[in-house]
Amino acid sequence: MFTSKELREKWIKFYEDRGHVNIGAVSLIGDGTTGVMFNVAGMQPLMPYLLGQKHPKGTRLCNVQGCVRTVDIDSVGDATHFTFFEMMGNWSLGDYFKKEKTRWTFELLTEVFGFDKDLICSTVFEGNSSVKKDTETAELLKELGIKEENIFFLDKSNNWWELEGTIGTPCGPDNEWFYPRTPGKDSSDFLTSDRYVEVGNDVYMQYKNMGGGKYEELENKNVDTGFGLDRLLVFLNGLNDGYKTDLFIDAVKYLEKVSAKNYDEDELSRKAIRIIADHTRTAVMLIGDKNGIVPSNTGAGYILRRLLRRAIRYTRTLEISSMEMLNVAKIFIEKVYDTAYPLLVEKEDYILSEFEKEIKKFEATLASGIKEFEKTITGIIRKNEFMSLKDANYVKETELTGKAAFRLYDTFGFPLELTIELATEKGFTVDEKGFEEAFKAHQELSKAQALAAKGGLTEQTETTTKYHTATHVMLAGLRKMFGTGTEQKGSNITEERMRFDFNCDHKLTEEELTYLENFVNKAIEDKIDVVCKEIPYNKAIEMGAYGVFNPTSQDQIVTVYTIGDVDMQICGGPHVKNTAELGKFKIKKEESSSSGIRRIKAVLM
Repeated sequence: MFTSKELREKWIKFYEDRGHVNIGAVSLIGDGTTGVMFNVAGMQPLMPYLLGQKHPKGTRLCNVQGCVRTVDIDSVGDATHFTFFEMMGNWSLGDYFKKEKTRWTFELLTEVFGFDKDLICSTVFEGNSSVKKDTETAELLKELGIKEENIFFLDKSNNWWELEGTIGTPCGPDNEWFYPRTPGKDSSDFLTSDRYVEVGNDVYMQYKNMGGGKYEELENKNVDTGFGLDRLLVFLNGLNDGYKTDLFIDAVKYLEKVSAKNYDEDELSRKAIRIIADHTRTAVMLIGDKNGIVPSNTGAGYILRRLLRRAIRYTRTLEISSMEMLNVAKIFIEKVYDTAYPLLVEKEDYILSEFEKEIKKFEATLASGIKEFEKTITGIIRKNEFMSLKDANYVKETELTGKAAFRLYDTFGFPLELTIELATEKGFTVDEKGFEEAFKAHQELSKAQALAAKGGLTEQTETTTKYHTATHVMLAGLRKMFGTGTEQKGSNITEERMRFDFNCDHKLTEEELTYLENFVNKAIEDKIDVVCKEIPYNKAIEMGAYGVFNPTSQDQIVTVYTIGDVDMQICGGPHVKNTAELGKFKIKKEESSSSGIRRIKAVLM
C-alpha cells in the first residue's frame, strides 16, 4: 500500500534531485493579502513570485502545501470531499519550461508511480482567435511516448489558466494528465465517460494578458505544477474511497470500534464516520497551525466552530460520546501527521483543550435544542395524521416555519444550516425566507441608517443615488483589473460628481482608465436590474458578496445589492432600480490620495 508519507517524500526527492528547493508550507490561515480566509490552493502563496517578484530561494521550487476549502462543507460525507487536503507542487520562475516539465511529469508518472505510458491521456489547449494552438506541448508528449490518440485538444474553459479580472498578469495554457480507473487501452470514451481521473496539472504561464482579448508572449515564462496528494493516494492504492487511505483508515477503524457500527455495510454510519473524521482532521490543522485559530462567532473562527459542531452532532448518529473526538484528534496528531506537521505534536495539549472546551460548550445547548426540534417536527407529523383522517385531500405540511427555525437559533444557538440539515434528514424543508424575516425583525432599527452613512453620500437625492450605484459598478471594474484585494478606501458623492478612493500601487495608465470607463458604460448599456436582498452575513459571503462591513455575528442580517453578474456588494443603499438610469459615465481625473491609495473623480452625463 502506498502511504501518504512515502508520497510526500517521493515528490520532494524527485524535484530536489532536479535542482528544486523545498520551500515548505505556509500557514493555512489567510493573512488578509489574498482576499481569502484560508489558503485554498498550493499555488496561492506563490502568486507574488509568479507575478514577477524574486523568490529568495531561487527559481526552482517545490513543496507540499496544506489547503482548506469550506465552500462545500455540506458535501463532506461522500467518498471524495474533504475540507482539508494537501497539494504537491513545483515551480519554475523564469527557468525551465515545457520541454523539461513534460519530461519530468512523464518520468514521475511512469518511473516513480508505475503508470503504463500507453494508458496515460493528456489534454492541451486547442487555441482560439487570440492565442495559438499548443501544438508544442502535444509534440513533446508524443516524443515521450504518449500515443497521439490519447492527446486531446480542449478549449479555454478546460486548458487555460488566467487570474480572473486582471490585466498585465501572466497567464497561459495548461497540460492536464489523466489515467483510467479501469483497464483498457481504448481511449475513445475519454471525453464521454468518468473512467479517467485527472492526476495532475502543469500550467505554462507564457503570455501576458493585455486586456480586450489580447495577449503578448512573455520573455520570462513560469511553470506551475499541482498534484492533489489525497486524490493521488486514493488512485495509487486502487481505491475508490478517500477514507480508506492511511490518512483516515485508523480514525475510521477507531470510530467503528467505539460505535460498534460497520463502515462498509451501514450507509448512515459511514456518512457520520466520514464527517467526524474529516472535520476533526481540519479542526486539528486549524487550531494547531502556526497562526492557529480557536472557535468563535466571527471570521475563520466561525468556520472552525461550524466544523466542530457539525462533527459533534454526528457523534449522536453513531451513539458515542462526543468526547471520543479527542481520541480521533490524537490519531491525526500522533500517527498520521506527526512527521509531516511536527508542530501538531508540540501543540497537542493545547489542541485537545480547545476541542474539549468547544464540545462542552455546544453539548450544553445541543441536547435541549434537538429535543425542541424533535418536539416541533413531531407536532407537525401529528397534525398531518389528524388532518388526513378528517380530510382525504389534505396536503401534508413538510416545512418547518421560519419562526420555529429562528427560535432554535435565538434560544438554543442553532445556526440555520444545522436546522436545515436536521430537517432534511427527517424529510422536511425549512422556510429560509421566513427565518430571514424573523431575524430582520430582531435586528436594531438603526442598522440601515448606519450602513447608508458609509455609502459616502452628502445627501440622498435621485442624482446622488445614481452616483452611489455607479461607484459599485466602478469598483467591480477595478476588481476585474486588479483582483479581489481591491477595496473602497473612501467615497464622497455630491450632486455634481463622485469621488472614490481605492488601494492601488500605481498611477492608472490610459489603457486602464479606458477599460474602466468602458466597463461601467457597458453595464449601463446592458440595462441590468439592481436587486436588493436581506440575508445573513455568512450566507452573503458564501454567495460571493463583499463590502466594508464588520458584523456583530455571522448570522447578522445584511443588505446585499446584486447587479447581474457584474457586482454583489453588502451595502445599505440607496440604489437605482436599473443601470440604464445612470446615463453615461466619464472619468474626469485620476490622482494620488495618499500612499498606496488612488482617487478617481467621475461624472454621470
